[in-house]
Amino acid sequence: MRRPVPEDFAPLPSARRRRAWDEADRAARPTRLGRLRARLAEAGVDAYFGLRREEIRYLTGVNLGDGEEKVAGHSGRFLVSGDAVVVLADTRYTLQARREAPDARVEAVTYDLPARWADLCAAIGARRVAVPAADISHALWGELAAAAPGVELVPAGGWVDEDRAVKEPAEVERIAAACAVADRALAALLPEIRPGVTEAALAWRLETLMREGGAEALAFDVATLAGPQAALPHGSPGERRVRAGQVMLFDFGAQVAGYRSDMTRTLFIGEPRPRDLAVHELVARAQAASIAYLEASLEAGIAPNGRAADAAAREVISAAGHGGHFGHGTGHGIGLATHEAPSLSRVASEAPLPSPTVFSVEPGVYLEGRTGVRIEDLVLLEITARRVERLTRFPREVLVVG
Repeated sequence: MRRPVPEDFAPLPSARRRRAWDEADRAARPTRLGRLRARLAEAGVDAYFGLRREEIRYLTGVNLGDGEEKVAGHSGRFLVSGDAVVVLADTRYTLQARREAPDARVEAVTYDLPARWADLCAAIGARRVAVPAADISHALWGELAAAAPGVELVPAGGWVDEDRAVKEPAEVERIAAACAVADRALAALLPEIRPGVTEAALAWRLETLMREGGAEALAFDVATLAGPQAALPHGSPGERRVRAGQVMLFDFGAQVAGYRSDMTRTLFIGEPRPRDLAVHELVARAQAASIAYLEASLEAGIAPNGRAADAAAREVISAAGHGGHFGHGTGHGIGLATHEAPSLSRVASEAPLPSPTVFSVEPGVYLEGRTGVRIEDLVLLEITARRVERLTRFPREVLVVG
């Protein structure tokens, strides 16, 4: 096959397009809040306390960088009641919160949230507050409960996660733009992949190409794994030098306007070994089987589900005798977070997948001490439009480099 080049993939979005995305978020926020408020009413609670950075951005507009919540204290956390949105911020974040969440009330809160909790809840008339149990520490839960005995904390499930799994058009556009940044970066890296270069050097170079090519951040740390190291599904690059005859697994993603991509390609350094070619062909067939299941379901007027999508890939790999070498799920949702709903796995729901939604399809086979192959694409699913579209455009066929 012809070696891909950066110009094969979509260019960076224009400043005008980025402004349109910001406007789309602002326009969508009342609807997003409306869905949450409907859940509050159904559950009989007065308010929702959000702590996670993805929810903060999705519902209020306040944009904390990845990992920033670890040093931000309570800044960015928020309360939503039937008629109010309250964003917490200390002096480091007050101006940002006022600018990015102009429709919210910004309350000055430092590390004294328990001391302020009773007054904050009283100001919005909240006596029962839903808190996503997976997002709050046991210690903070206890402090808030003790600080305001008259306010009941109600454990909440993934209400906002479920809503975020359904992607708006502007969200899909940003994920596709992040995919294009990653596609272009790998295409630009191809001439530099050769025997003698280290995994770490390739990882750094790929990160540089993504950042220089339009990524505001990485979706996650780049993984570049050669030969036996490719058998580690989430391994880290080291000072190991690439050798001829090895496979080279690249797992990486970009972030554009807050939204992320995630792709994996397994390339061949020099003449491929028959064993590695056979594993690559098997993984490619498994991925194709999962996507074919999605397409066939829509053609038949049936809404596909994540468990069956996983089974379609897993059956191909198991039939070839490698069932024990594919331990992870076939896919995960993606958006403001790298891993989010929905799931394609053996324990995924048998309920219909949300729509429209975006998720990865990434089967793999890992032979300890020998080799590993994974092929991962992001896929857009729109059930009513009967549409299954790969957003990752980089070729999936066997590609020899070096």
